Amino acid sequence: MDMPGAARYDEIADFYATGWADVLDDPASLRLLDLLGPVAGSRVLELACGHGRVSRELARRGAAVVGVDVSQALVAKARAAERAAPLGIRYLHADAARSDLGELRDLPPFDAVVCNFGLSDMDDLEGAVATAARALRPGGAFACSILHPCFPGGQGVSGSWPGGAGYHAEGWWRADGELSALRRQVGANHRTLSTYVNTFRRHGLWMDELAEPEPAPEWAAKRPDAARFPVFLVMRCVKDGGCRAGG
Repeated sequence: MDMPGAARYDEIADFYATGWADVLDDPASLRLLDLLGPVAGSRVLELACGHGRVSRELARRGAAVVGVDVSQALVAKARAAERAAPLGIRYLHADAARSDLGELRDLPPFDAVVCNFGLSDMDDLEGAVATAARALRPGGAFACSILHPCFPGGQGVSGSWPGGAGYHAEGWWRADGELSALRRQVGANHRTLSTYVNTFRRHGLWMDELAEPEPAPEWAAKRPDAARFPVFLVMRCVKDGGCRAGG
């Protein structure tokens, strides 16, 4: 399968897998799981699952998990981890933004879809959100985390958009030598908050809750200028307007 963007993630698979351990202790991931709520007995799809870090945590919490990623190298690492310590996770090598994602089309609807820091890696946001919406049952939850769209790069860190540009300048960009090693190698797509929310709504995903977790104290202490900005944004949507009371 020819999948645009696959190669740039294959090339950093070792770096990515060693840089993000299985322990989910970062503020954004923890808040993501909190917004998702209890998952025991639920069917959960993870888009842009990478080497399976979040998928494994969801499975440990009792979910039946399917993970999808565009990088064959990262999926291979996820499958190797599943063989070493089986949790019942099924991993698919596929582009989540493709409308003809037959492997998912043949599966029953999911109770939840999660995407942890993956939307900015996907060149086709519209296609990825369409896949999430199609995969969900009515009333199911879509939870995602991204670098906060209002967080500029600079001060030695890579934000959602390059520090020398502007918030409204959407598009793909690559960090320079002083910023994140990950973004220097694979780049990222910057989109405004309104672009994200409006895309969700076009596909019947209605915003239910937002969170802006603060970075870890040790991170903030090393980057006091960057820590003045909002760093993470975590969002929870519900398919077909099935919002909770008061939402």
